[in-house]
Amino acid sequence: MFTIYGYARVSSKKQLHGNSIEEQTTTLTANGAITITTEQYTGKTTSRPKLQKLLDSLQPGDTLMVTKLDRLARNVSEGIELIRALFKKDVKVHVLNIGLLENTSMGNFFITTLLAVAELERNMIIERTQAGKEVARTKAGFREGRPPLPCEKIQLAISLLDSYTYREVEAMTGISKATLVRYRRKTKL
Repeated sequence: MFTIYGYARVSSKKQLHGNSIEEQTTTLTANGAITITTEQYTGKTTSRPKLQKLLDSLQPGDTLMVTKLDRLARNVSEGIELIRALFKKDVKVHVLNIGLLENTSMGNFFITTLLAVAELERNMIIERTQAGKEVARTKAGFREGRPPLPCEKIQLAISLLDSYTYREVEAMTGISKATLVRYRRKTKL
């Protein structure tokens, strides 16, 4: 008997609407996925433990289902390699917003084209982000990174260290232990 396996992945807990784990899981279930593997891992990383375990368990005739191609792979080379490896195992790939991909000439052409577009989109996002940073750097008062913490908050946190541990102060103030150590070291100098 052949099984339809679903795979849902998010890059972060605050994934955009339409890509959350819950939305992907609901969509995969509604489309016939029997078992669903979920994972929070960046798409840039090729080593995704739960995906690898799922891929190893697939048998000939099974189908791997994802809501969108970018949930499975974020760059052309990884995506082509992954899907072709599944085709060699006689596993079908069903991308819900595209359709069923099979090991045919047209299927391989379609995969290559789609993954190239996904990589182009990702690179364009990076370019827009960099352009936005360049514009921000030209403005007066620009400071790279996080805004500085208010002096009062730092002084309160440092004074709390007399009575509490770093972890306790971190929990109370929301200031990381590393930041507390850095500011405390500055005050002792």
